[in-house]
Amino acid sequence: MRVVAGNVYTGDGVLDAVRGADAVVSVLGQGEDSPTDLLSVAGENISRAMAETGVSRFVTLVGAGVREDGESVSLGGKMMGVLLKLLARVVLEDAESHVEHVRATDLDWTVVRVPRLGEGDPSGEYRAGDVDLGFEAIDRADVARFILDSLENDEYSRRMPKVGPA
Repeated sequence: MRVVAGNVYTGDGVLDAVRGADAVVSVLGQGEDSPTDLLSVAGENISRAMAETGVSRFVTLVGAGVREDGESVSLGGKMMGVLLKLLARVVLEDAESHVEHVRATDLDWTVVRVPRLGEGDPSGEYRAGDVDLGFEAIDRADVARFILDSLENDEYSRRMPKVGPA
């Protein structure tokens, strides 16, 4: 591992960080003072650097509120979607824009969709795919395990799995 100082939002250092990598993983998330278009702008900077350097594998993390066309959503998921649109519309729209851009690239992408992130006792296990997530939280370490696993195989290549606790 090597550390590259930079700013993924402005693009400073992104090309240097991507150059020579086997894959790129983005687990960016909106904070209180984040730009409202953080994921979409950073994602464009990352994908541009990946195209320039020939790195093709990209795994990115978004909330489970980002949906696929025609996806069946449970009642709990629908309720969560309404809450997200009321309380975090800008964050949701940024994530949706990011995913739309990623899906339009030629990259070997995986969009990991998770519910609330928790910290505590990771189980080392998870459920992934078209799973009902409801209001549950998944430990950050279990999400990291899924991301690492997805880099090792192509099961979720060019797919948008939901990932929840086992």
